[in-house]
Amino acid sequence: MNSNHVSADLRHDVANMAYWPQRVDLAASFRWTARLNMHEGVANHFSLAVNDSGTQFLMNPNQAHFSRIKASDMLHLDAEDPETLNRPGAPDPTAWGLHGAIHRDCPHARCIMHVHSIHATVLACLQDSRLPPIDQNCATFFNRTVIDEHYGGLAFEEEGMRCAAQLTDPSKKVMVMGNHGILVMGHTVADTFNRLFYFERAAETYIRALQTGQPLRILSDEIAEKTASELESYPEQADRHLDELKAILDEERSNYAS
Repeated sequence: MNSNHVSADLRHDVANMAYWPQRVDLAASFRWTARLNMHEGVANHFSLAVNDSGTQFLMNPNQAHFSRIKASDMLHLDAEDPETLNRPGAPDPTAWGLHGAIHRDCPHARCIMHVHSIHATVLACLQDSRLPPIDQNCATFFNRTVIDEHYGGLAFEEEGMRCAAQLTDPSKKVMVMGNHGILVMGHTVADTFNRLFYFERAAETYIRALQTGQPLRILSDEIAEKTASELESYPEQADRHLDELKAILDEERSNYAS
C-alpha cells in the first residue's frame, strides 16, 4: 500500500496513530538497514521509548521483513506488562527479552537497534573484539563501547537481563555482543541509526585492515578522544542523515510512512 495511493480518510487515520513521527523514523531506519544488507531478514529488532521512564516503547512486529515494515506496523509495548507475550500480536520472545529488559532497566537507552551486520559480527567473533582507533570512524567509538564476552544463547528474558546489566553507563552507547552481533543505543532514531551506520563502517575498515596483514597505524588515546568528542557535538549530522534517507524513500514513492 503506497501512501501516495490511499484514500484521504485512511491517510488521516494512519497519521493520527500515537507517536506517528517516531513511527515514520523507525520505518525509514528499517528500510535503509535492509538496503544496506545489515539485516537478518525477519530477525533482529529496533525499539524506541515513548514515555519518560522509558518503559513503553515502539518495536517492529514479529517476523516482519525489514524491507517491508511500515510506520503503522509498529507495536506499542509496555516493558512492565508481564502478559505481553500472551496477547494477540505479541512480539518475538527474544526481542521482548532483550529490548524489554533494557527499556525497563536502562532509561537512558531511548532507542535500541540490534543487528547481526556482517562486519560488526565478525568483530564480535574475534578473541579480541576491541575496535582500535585506526581512522576517524573507528575513533568515534573510543572508550564508548562495551564488549559482552559471555554469550548465553538466544536473548530470552534471562539473557536480556544479563545484557541490560552491562549497559548502565550512559556514555557506553554500543555493545559488541560477543559471538552474536551488535547493539547500539541513542537518544532518538536518527542518533541511533547514525551510530549503527558508522559502527558498521568502522568495523569494515578494521576488518579489511587486518586482512592486509600489515601493521596497523593506531591513533593516540589523546587524538582518539578528541575526535570522538568532536564528532559527538557535530551539529545536526544524525538528523540530517535520516532526513536525507527519508527524502530518498519519498522520491521513490516508498510506502514506509503509511
